Amino acid sequence: MYKVYGDYQSGNCYKVKLMLHLLGKPYEWHSVDILKGETETDDFLKMNPNGKVPVLELEDGTYLWESNAILNFLADGSEFLPSDPRLRTQVLQWQFFEQYSHEPYIAVARFIEHYLGRPADREEEYKTLHKGGYKALRVMEKQLQMTPYLVGDSYSIADVALYAYTHVAHEGGFDLGGYPAVQEWLKRVASHPRHVTMVG
Repeated sequence: MYKVYGDYQSGNCYKVKLMLHLLGKPYEWHSVDILKGETETDDFLKMNPNGKVPVLELEDGTYLWESNAILNFLADGSEFLPSDPRLRTQVLQWQFFEQYSHEPYIAVARFIEHYLGRPADREEEYKTLHKGGYKALRVMEKQLQMTPYLVGDSYSIADVALYAYTHVAHEGGFDLGGYPAVQEWLKRVASHPRHVTMVG
């Protein structure tokens, strides 16, 4: 059985949890408290020398880290990762977008507000993050006006990767009111029969 080391409030960890539920795979969840420094212990660093969650422990006792790499591993051979090379590359395209153009803005703004309580000394950073986050949402909106999912007509790990932080963007002060296609996509993703929420 897979073991997941993660924080339920983390979007990156939620990607792995959601993927496992979509695939119907059993797993054990081991909670890791980021704010208490539990990713910096010697035991944790043996699993992931980069000191970040999530970590997936495989049945042979080896470890995978980086949420999008874990998604690709879990989804291989399933309906959530296309076999066609062009479509598979488009999935990767959105995963790179998520890590470089979406998560650094939307997730960090959420961290400042949701985890830290929006301290005054990070207010300027918070406002700057909003500019980048809204740019990412505009890119998503443009695609989702054309296709029901990020890669055409099928739900893929590209959607899992982007759903994780987009559906809680409001916790970082983002208003999705001006992004109707994104809102409809969020509902579409959440309507999957094996969908599971971030917490609970």
